[in-house]
Amino acid sequence: MPFGPTHRPLAPGSPVSPAPSPSAPSAPASVASVASPPLVRGPGRRSLLRGGAVASAALALPALGQAPALALTGRPRASWGVQTGAVTSSSALVWVRADRPARMVVETSATDAFRRVRRWHGPLLGPGTDGTGTTALHGLPPGEQIHYRVLLADPDDPRRTGEPVYGSFRTAPRGRRGGVRFLWSGDIAGQGWGINPDIGGFRVYEEMRRLDPDFFLCSGDTIYADGVIEPSVTLPDGRVWRNVTTEEKSRVAQSLDEFRGNFRYNLLDTHVRRFNAQVPTVAQWDDHEVRNNWYPGQILDDPRYSEKNVDVLAARALRAFGEYFPLDTLRPHGRGGRMHRVVRHGPLLDVFVLDMRSHRNANSPGRQADDTQGILGEEQLGWLKRELSRSRAVWKVIASDMPIGLVVPDGSVNFEAVAQGDPGAPLGRELQIAELLRFVKHRRITGTLWLTADVHYTSAQHYAPERAAFQDFAPFWEFVSGPLAAGGFPANALDATFGPERVFVRAPERANVSPMESPQYFGEVAIDGGSGELTVRLRAEGGTVLFSKTLQPGRVGQ
Repeated sequence: MPFGPTHRPLAPGSPVSPAPSPSAPSAPASVASVASPPLVRGPGRRSLLRGGAVASAALALPALGQAPALALTGRPRASWGVQTGAVTSSSALVWVRADRPARMVVETSATDAFRRVRRWHGPLLGPGTDGTGTTALHGLPPGEQIHYRVLLADPDDPRRTGEPVYGSFRTAPRGRRGGVRFLWSGDIAGQGWGINPDIGGFRVYEEMRRLDPDFFLCSGDTIYADGVIEPSVTLPDGRVWRNVTTEEKSRVAQSLDEFRGNFRYNLLDTHVRRFNAQVPTVAQWDDHEVRNNWYPGQILDDPRYSEKNVDVLAARALRAFGEYFPLDTLRPHGRGGRMHRVVRHGPLLDVFVLDMRSHRNANSPGRQADDTQGILGEEQLGWLKRELSRSRAVWKVIASDMPIGLVVPDGSVNFEAVAQGDPGAPLGRELQIAELLRFVKHRRITGTLWLTADVHYTSAQHYAPERAAFQDFAPFWEFVSGPLAAGGFPANALDATFGPERVFVRAPERANVSPMESPQYFGEVAIDGGSGELTVRLRAEGGTVLFSKTLQPGRVGQ
């Protein structure tokens, strides 16, 4: 969710300081503890799990505010950590960023001692991808812990390598033994709340890392390309929030390098890099990867932007997204491909990652009686139906970057998500969702539930036909959790078209509450390998489980 319930930028007088003068420092003096971890050599999995030093924090980062141009001499360094993605029972992608042209090499081992290794030769990393790249690993054992290290070699002398950067992940199981557990949330560095060294940076990532999930579903707004990070923000109670700042975060992103800089910003945080080195990420996008409430074909009326064509901005953002996440459907590096996909995690779980941005129609009052494009587009809706009907997983999680029954306005007339506040029969984008829900019911597809973020609070909604204007569907649950590092907002109104009942909600009473005033939120999903039961826990930063719901497998609706 962007800047408030109506999805408009913060108005004058809101709690964000004016832009700094040219002579203002680019970062607080005490930021080193957050952004510049010590050199780490070869930590084991045990230290990863116990919160010890991790290899993703391998090298000191470039001084904040410096230009990110790749160096030309010296040994290559991987200061931005490592990530894994697209993890299956036998394969994975490993990501790294080099600070200068380098050849990527990955070594894997069954133990953290690396006595016996397999070597994987990756791409040559250079300016064309901002120094980023991925290496595909194949033939991995299912359901096992994989230890890996990334070496960056001088292209002209392979013997010259930088310090290795270490990580670890689990491959998906082929059977049900051990079950599945993952986390989800979204909304990172939003509303002017960036990396604050006074509170330890994005500390919620360390809390999530200690839970050691199989993977993390990032449900959109992975960056705020339209959100400026000021050096300081004065809170309503007079306290001062201090931010790590960078050149790219001092203005809205328009160029490819500025979008890249937004992704690099999150990687300045030690906790994020530690988390990435241990937990694979399934990433999707929403609006703030490009610009607040964007849709294809939009021409901006915003004085902050010299580039008014949002399609141009979206293409640059997509390329940067593909460069900074290990995502196989956008290879190579966001140049083509698609965001929507199925992530399969053994026989217990399929995750259907939706893209509610690239194919949507223009935001409108949403009262049209015929809407085939909707929020998914015809092609993506057809794909989703086919994949749901083919799925043999016990549980089918629909990862939606926007909620279904929550009213999310775009200004005073238009609407940003699916619901538009009319409690009657489906209209506008609701027609497409009604078609999907009808399909799930009539095909007797079991085990579906919806997960999302976007609205900057946490809640659980149960949808049932007996409460709904549209009744040709089976009951289902929608769970909301977020933000991870952004402002909190009051709860949105519900639209009665699909009969939602808010079973639980935790939200602040005013808009844009800082992470110092309100906890950040994330959700946990655990599937028991024996019974197949699925338990959802809505968690608050600090370790509190706010709400828990256990669902039984094999039911058409519950």
